[in-house]
Amino acid sequence: MSKNLLSYIINFLLPDNQHLAAEIGYTNSPDEFENFRVIICPSRFFDKDFYGTKNSLPKLPLQTLEGTEILFGTPEVEQRGGKIFVNADIIASSFFLLARYEEWLCGDAVLDSFGRFEGKKSLQYRAGFINRPIVDEYAILLRKWLKMAGLQVNEPKRELSKIYLTHDIDIFTYYRNVRIILSKLKQSICHCRLNPQSHHSIFKRLRVKSATTVVKNIFRSLFNLKNDEAYTFDWLVAQDLKVQDAEKIFFIKACTNAKGIDFPEYNLKSKNFQNLLKFFAENGCKIGLHASCQSFEQPFLVENEQKRLSAAAEQKITLNRCHYLRILPPNQPQPYIAAGITDDFSVSFADVAGFRLGTSRAVRWLNPQTLEIEPVTLHSLLIMECTLGEKRYMNLNFDEAFSVSKNLIEQAKKHNGEVSLLWHNTSVIEGENDYYRELYEKTVLELRTKS
Repeated sequence: MSKNLLSYIINFLLPDNQHLAAEIGYTNSPDEFENFRVIICPSRFFDKDFYGTKNSLPKLPLQTLEGTEILFGTPEVEQRGGKIFVNADIIASSFFLLARYEEWLCGDAVLDSFGRFEGKKSLQYRAGFINRPIVDEYAILLRKWLKMAGLQVNEPKRELSKIYLTHDIDIFTYYRNVRIILSKLKQSICHCRLNPQSHHSIFKRLRVKSATTVVKNIFRSLFNLKNDEAYTFDWLVAQDLKVQDAEKIFFIKACTNAKGIDFPEYNLKSKNFQNLLKFFAENGCKIGLHASCQSFEQPFLVENEQKRLSAAAEQKITLNRCHYLRILPPNQPQPYIAAGITDDFSVSFADVAGFRLGTSRAVRWLNPQTLEIEPVTLHSLLIMECTLGEKRYMNLNFDEAFSVSKNLIEQAKKHNGEVSLLWHNTSVIEGENDYYRELYEKTVLELRTKS
């Protein structure tokens, strides 16, 4: 483990207390003990003959220290001669989660049909702490040990440090797109609902309507773009503006010649889409790239799409969220770096909401293969609407979904962390049967009281 990486993790565990980093040692050498006030004893995790092997994975059930799961080491803490000796290896435990180590080592074995790491097969879920940011809990323990050693420690504020209200535009309009219109007409003829395997499928959102209704909706949309069911942007922005100081981000696709789920449903250079970009700018909304699913297999496409969106928006695009949350593996950040991406908002399990990285705070991309600190900041996506409601994911009713959302927000607030939400523009269509529109209103209200 390099000194740079060790220093980064220790400083990450010391929010508002980085000046105390020199008081913490990560060593088993008695000759070095005198240099530190808190000594964390390393486990075998970073040993050359151990790191990167299946034996390095934590064994369930995990031991706990003051109610927090310890992935490596043992939960003994001892005070001797004014120093604190800790056998719980919170450095390796933090790195394991922050670097997506399990995904790097075991990814191929636990991928879903879209090539995503399955949340319900992750250690976070299996060990029962997916709904808690235990790396932030390690920070609480570390502050306690520093106090026990007689040092003055600052306590972070119990409030949200940042709120990101984000939206993916997979579909711009329903009734100005031939592909979607034909699908609606087919539905009206067949009187059945298509159900492709998609967490935000176009077709899942399309309620069966009569052919007459479809034709009426086409003319309504052509008369005024804002009459189109999918055009919910005014409503979304109005909701977002209720949360003071929240960052509002719309992620936009920029792929070309794509098929299937990456099919380009809108033209970035069209007058209507350019007007939408202007509307976002007037309301303080940022835009980011919605990197295509295809870029997961062909990573060079990320840079192509970033350039295309930057040109259409007449600004350099540095934010990204991957379509279907198909972020590249933890040892492959280079395509994002090459594309000038500085911040990514893709890190979330599609099938279960919670803290995928074990923290509520933004963290640099830590490469488990090279042990390098990469120049991309990861913002965990805490809550996505379809993760809560989809039958094949969490399948929660409204009250359950709001309870989960509220508890996750409270956890982030406890640790002065950030909250990032994702609601698609097609999930809040007025009059639809899903509860996502109402849930967003209520969650926004909850955030107003927390911000």
